[in-house]
Amino acid sequence: MSRPRKQVHLAAHFPGVNNTTVWADPRSKSQIDFSSFRHLAETAERGKFDFFFLAEGLRLRELKGRIHDLDVVGRPESMTVLAALAAVTERLGLAGTVNAIFNEPYELARRLATLDHLSDGRAAWNVVTTSDAFTGENFRRGGFLDRADRYTRAEEFVRLARELWDSWDADALPPGGEQDGGDLFVRTEGIRPVRFEGRHFSTSGVFNVPRSPQGRPVIIQAGDSDEGREFAAKTADVIFSRHSTLESGKAFYADVKGRLARYGREPYQLKILPAVTFALGDTEEEAAENAARIRRQQVSPQTAIAFLEQVWGRDMSAYDPEGPLPDVAPDLSDGVWGGRVPLGDRAELAAKWRALAEEKKLSIRELVIEVTGRQAFIGTPETVAARIDEFVQADAADGFILAPHLTPGGLDDFVDRVVPLLQERGVFRTEYAGTTLRDHLGL
Repeated sequence: MSRPRKQVHLAAHFPGVNNTTVWADPRSKSQIDFSSFRHLAETAERGKFDFFFLAEGLRLRELKGRIHDLDVVGRPESMTVLAALAAVTERLGLAGTVNAIFNEPYELARRLATLDHLSDGRAAWNVVTTSDAFTGENFRRGGFLDRADRYTRAEEFVRLARELWDSWDADALPPGGEQDGGDLFVRTEGIRPVRFEGRHFSTSGVFNVPRSPQGRPVIIQAGDSDEGREFAAKTADVIFSRHSTLESGKAFYADVKGRLARYGREPYQLKILPAVTFALGDTEEEAAENAARIRRQQVSPQTAIAFLEQVWGRDMSAYDPEGPLPDVAPDLSDGVWGGRVPLGDRAELAAKWRALAEEKKLSIRELVIEVTGRQAFIGTPETVAARIDEFVQADAADGFILAPHLTPGGLDDFVDRVVPLLQERGVFRTEYAGTTLRDHLGL
């Protein structure tokens, strides 16, 4: 007997972080005005999406001591924006990125629980760490943590936050005073003090926010390393991935879902949602032309050189971004370049980039376009709907987080032209069945 067709999960990423947003397009609007956040959120809710996703930046992108002006100028705080969106949406989940290195569990658990109450159970937390030394300079502790320490801190952070959220029973009575012989007694039925002693955090006390409408906020995590996959299997409800082909997506999906059993979890309890771009057209040719134009707008000559410098570890500004990759070896002597800690083996990465550039005869800019492009669905609405359905039914993903290139109207065409086709296929909801984000995700 064949299994029922899987339902597709969709989420909307608000553009504006890193170089994926095309600010030069006359249709691009403010990334700070509330009207922009509201437009994208209301479009996503009109499309019956699971959630709206807001990334975070704790410092403007810098390179060699200068602001990289192709990035956004100004980044509002995530929880504040999501609290405002809770008032103008009814069912859409509200997911915010908040750093586990530069926050404290008790304080963040309160903010997230409060958002969950304000939204009637639609809050989610995207747990991130950072490897950027220049971000740490904004905080008392400064610097950055090694990869292993980042994950141990994040895991302990989430574990403590969950203990705080779970310390109130669903039917717990709020604290209340009773006068008896001149003394005031406080009722705390169903409320357990939390006593936590870990390597990074220590807490002893009573959490002061009642249990939220969906029990506790949804936990989202992104990470493709072995540590990241294990962290997700143990901790997360949703995980991002960046796999660009059907086969690599299936391999990632099988690996991460296969890790759940050792934590007593079932496959449905973790949703895998890659972040993807899309380009639509009335014909396949028009869609391909649109996609190529967008990618060249996203990777300007300056951006191409900036990416190259992160891998090569040296000043590459003298080279023509439209010319060939120079015959110069990476400088591997410094672990930090321009305030950022490179991820992975830079020597190996540089060798892969050089081999690709030689094989395809790519310029520096063309190379960066090739290696930095996320998986993109390119084609007519019919083609894109079919391809999304194919990935989900093949267990290469449970759905996708769509990252449009325009703020805030970049999702409009997808909702108007692709969502109806997914609904016709019977793989995407026509109405919300539940009220909480956990309902939407089937958690």
